[in-house]
Amino acid sequence: MEKSVTEDSPDAAETTAAEVMYSAEVHHSNGTYTLTITNRLRDEVEVYEVPKKAVEKLPFYLGMLKKKLS
Repeated sequence: MEKSVTEDSPDAAETTAAEVMYSAEVHHSNGTYTLTITNRLRDEVEVYEVPKKAVEKLPFYLGMLKKKLS
């Protein structure tokens, strides 16, 4: 099983030095949830409005992904 790295751990600096290829952020403003996906390899940004229900399910899907990758 792969260990996770937090900012307080000694491996955090190592992770920071790695190239970020993709990133995703969820923002909440005025009752609207927005998902922003950044492809840093192609310098492209995609923005989607997503329902609250989808945002609430994110921990479940991330857990499934983590389990599959373990």
